[in-house]
Amino acid sequence: MACRVFFWRRLSQLFGKRDTGSWIEVSGLVTRLLPDDHDGSRHQRFIIDIGSRATLLIAHNIDLAERIPIGMGDRVHVRGMFEWNDLGGLVHWTHHDPLGIEDGGYVHYRRREYR
Repeated sequence: MACRVFFWRRLSQLFGKRDTGSWIEVSGLVTRLLPDDHDGSRHQRFIIDIGSRATLLIAHNIDLAERIPIGMGDRVHVRGMFEWNDLGGLVHWTHHDPLGIEDGGYVHYRRREYR
């Protein structure tokens, strides 16, 4: 429980400060599948419900990582970079770092890590 409280405080700080560029890890249920974004690098996009009426857009780069075979209601665990926007925020960099400088992120789905 203490870990969950810490997470919500940290996420609230990110939302409140309109912070950008912080690494986060979050779990949630897929509530919406969006069309791929083809502007620049291709991204698989979906929205997850992270509880307490909060949702996040996940933008998973499918030029650098494998597409995730998710569906509505599936649970995912995501590590990526949080970027604030007018709708609350999004998480990107859910893939390995092609330069090998950062650890990078991932999406964990059904015992498999997509990075």
